[in-house]
Amino acid sequence: MGFIDSYKRLEKLCGDVMGCDRPVTAYIDEMKATPRGAYYVAGWGSDLEMLKRYRWIRNQIAHEPGCTEANMCGAGDAAWIDQFYGRIMDQTDPLALYEKEMKRQRAEQAQRSRPESVRPAEKKPPQEPRKRESIEKAPRRKWGTVVLAFLLFAVIFLASFAGLIALFART
Repeated sequence: MGFIDSYKRLEKLCGDVMGCDRPVTAYIDEMKATPRGAYYVAGWGSDLEMLKRYRWIRNQIAHEPGCTEANMCGAGDAAWIDQFYGRIMDQTDPLALYEKEMKRQRAEQAQRSRPESVRPAEKKPPQEPRKRESIEKAPRRKWGTVVLAFLLFAVIFLASFAGLIALFART
């Protein structure tokens, strides 16, 4: 399929989806007006730029003398449009992916805002019961480590100090 035929097919689909008389432009405008679309959808910016480029090429071919598919389009242009058409059909286009992400976030937010008694029970992995004595010994272990470190420091300090005294006593 040639560029213009692919573009017309995409334009018809966008018209059905967007419900207006300037379908690809409406899709582009919707992308421009979508807050943080590039943050939530990978490839958002490149898709937007490609759509704008192909709209411009289509307008050049339709309205400028001497502009034809042969001198305006590359080999992959019609293929990209066909691929984008398929993404809209599969609902993997930028606007559909953005909407899916927003629905997921709204559901997550609603889940967090529900009171604990209304939330469905979450499955948690079973935990082994803690031994009471290990909990009770934890503070003593900490103090034991501190005392041991202090004693070790004192012994090293005193040994060093005694070595210095012995050194000065010889001279």
